[in-house]
Amino acid sequence: MPTPAPYTNTSALSRPLPPGRLRLVALSLGAVLALSACANGDGADTATPEGDATSQSNGTTSEATQGGSAPLGTAALAGVDGGSVGEVRVVPTDGGVQIDADVENLEPGFYGFHVHQVGECEAESAAPDDPSDTGAFLSAGSHIPGEGGADHPGHAGDLPTLLVNEDGSGSMTVITDRLDESLLMDDDGSAIMIHADPDNFANIPERYASEGPDEDTTATGDAGDRLACGVIEAP
Repeated sequence: MPTPAPYTNTSALSRPLPPGRLRLVALSLGAVLALSACANGDGADTATPEGDATSQSNGTTSEATQGGSAPLGTAALAGVDGGSVGEVRVVPTDGGVQIDADVENLEPGFYGFHVHQVGECEAESAAPDDPSDTGAFLSAGSHIPGEGGADHPGHAGDLPTLLVNEDGSGSMTVITDRLDESLLMDDDGSAIMIHADPDNFANIPERYASEGPDEDTTATGDAGDRLACGVIEAP
């Protein structure tokens, strides 16, 4: 017996919708499309400002960390053997400069950290004021002096002691109003110096020296030999 063909109500398919239902379908379809477009538009609009806000936030944080200005200069630090010891970045601030130091490849401990008055870092060299005095990085001269010939730690180039961690790295940020572009970027330049020993800042209690700190201490803070040096160079 032949299988009967499926029933199809062709009259229902071909019969036009009443005007009221036609308008309802059109309105419903329009509403769905509008909602879909709004959802897509909102997603795009929301994503863009969030991305911008993130970038601006990152930029603001970076600028704040870096002092909010272009750097005056950077110094690539190297040891006597020429090996890299890190980098120092100098950024102008209101009334002074910010110094950001990132060091590596050093033994753990504290190190004297200063700005010297000549931008020359020759591993074996003579002191500018005494050619007979030779040694590591003596070409960089002394600390940038303070006003009125002040002794250490009153030099403009005197900075806090640098701490190196157990992994041989260290970082420090310091803002000082003793330094500015005219001192750092003058005709003979300037240099960042890391010394081999901690800086005592000429703090010698009377029970150790009743006459107070001697000339060497008031000149260098007994920070020892010059371990690493970097000329501050304009970007």
